[in-house]
Amino acid sequence: MSKETPFNYRFLFSISMVTAMGGLLFGYDWVVIGGAKPFYEKFFDIASSPSLQGWAMSSALVGCLIGAIFSGILSDRYGRKRLLILAAFLFILSAWGTGSTGNYTNFILFRILGGIGIGLASNLSPMYIAEISPKAVRGKFVSLNQLTIVIGILAAQLVNWQIAEPVVETATDLEILNSWNGQMGWRWMFWVEIIPAGLFFILMFFVPESPRWLAKNGGENKMVDILTKIGGKQYAKVEAKNIEASIEDGGSGKVNFRQLLEPGLKKVLIIGIVIAAFQQWCGINVIFNYAEEIFSAAGYGVSDILFNIVITGSVNLIFTFVAIFTVDRWGRRSLMLMGAGGLAGIYALMGAAYFFQMNGWPLLILVISAIACYSMSLAPITWVVLSEIFPNRIRGAAMAVATVALWSASFILTYTFPLLNELMGASGTFWLYGIISVAGFMFMKKHLPETKGKSLEEIEQEIIG
Repeated sequence: MSKETPFNYRFLFSISMVTAMGGLLFGYDWVVIGGAKPFYEKFFDIASSPSLQGWAMSSALVGCLIGAIFSGILSDRYGRKRLLILAAFLFILSAWGTGSTGNYTNFILFRILGGIGIGLASNLSPMYIAEISPKAVRGKFVSLNQLTIVIGILAAQLVNWQIAEPVVETATDLEILNSWNGQMGWRWMFWVEIIPAGLFFILMFFVPESPRWLAKNGGENKMVDILTKIGGKQYAKVEAKNIEASIEDGGSGKVNFRQLLEPGLKKVLIIGIVIAAFQQWCGINVIFNYAEEIFSAAGYGVSDILFNIVITGSVNLIFTFVAIFTVDRWGRRSLMLMGAGGLAGIYALMGAAYFFQMNGWPLLILVISAIACYSMSLAPITWVVLSEIFPNRIRGAAMAVATVALWSASFILTYTFPLLNELMGASGTFWLYGIISVAGFMFMKKHLPETKGKSLEEIEQEIIG
């Protein structure tokens, strides 16, 4: 089919990239706080309170959980498109409010609103792209969402680097507070997000609804129209028949979350939950969230840290392209196993470097290697797998559960890193992440199926039976 069908790649790419802007805002909102951290902590007078510092960094994750939960409840009822428009509005509101407030409590509330937007977008953007993409190129197109996440991360790192005025190493907390960075710089870091969020909000009105959601909700004619625009009449005829058959087999009624515990569905749900949690517990995201602490422990100063953060973001972007060009060739399972095994080895070396107090460029190389490994494997491919393995009739609810697991794991990771770092030191903490990576490798080797080159309906038949 894929060799004979003249797919409208321009149309596919345009709607995928608009939808994937949810990923860009996810990445920006997720990372921008790291660059603002040294300055808003002085402004809100929380620099001497680890608990308030941790809450400021992790509060958005509470919103992520809320957004992920409601995306499952509402996306099967109201569609993918409407909730993505809501996510865009929440990003705008959060960016404006976080940068405008002079009150710590309001700062937290606006961060939670942004987290809700992340929770919605992180679930719905890859799911939507998977539901409109032909099987031969689905991996590439879903990986565009991770590409935009990485672009958002790099954009936040560059914005933070460019907005922040140089900080003298001997500057006191009071001097930083009274500087432009301490009064206005950190605000502009958040306000810049309004530009892409506003563009996302406007463009989403021109994106069609998911054909698979339309099939479940009485929009068969619109479904056929969209599928025809993607691949022509014959493609639309075959796809529509397969989609409708998969929905009829499971019933077209509203999803009851208890359905997810049925024997066949429970198996695939467990796979989804484990790989979602593992994507976070492998530990790489602490490098983005706590870059200041990690590079400080390696002997770098503030100015060097900001530059090193940009380097890690650039590596993240480059190796995401590697994932895009290999996911439909090498396969999802192979890349996931490579990522888990690679991180286990790199973390063993990182732990040793911290243990023997190796500062400077050797540790920077190991950090870059870990990010490169993660960026071409676990970071994008987890979202590809999650968007593929769940049956049509329960995809929204199952994706929501897996995304809740991912953000719960992320909250635990983010909250526990300072505690683990204090208890075990940087060496012990990264050795622990290495052990988790080995466990993830073993689980995926035993349970994760290969989904390369198969339609969503074929994957459903293979996994569920």
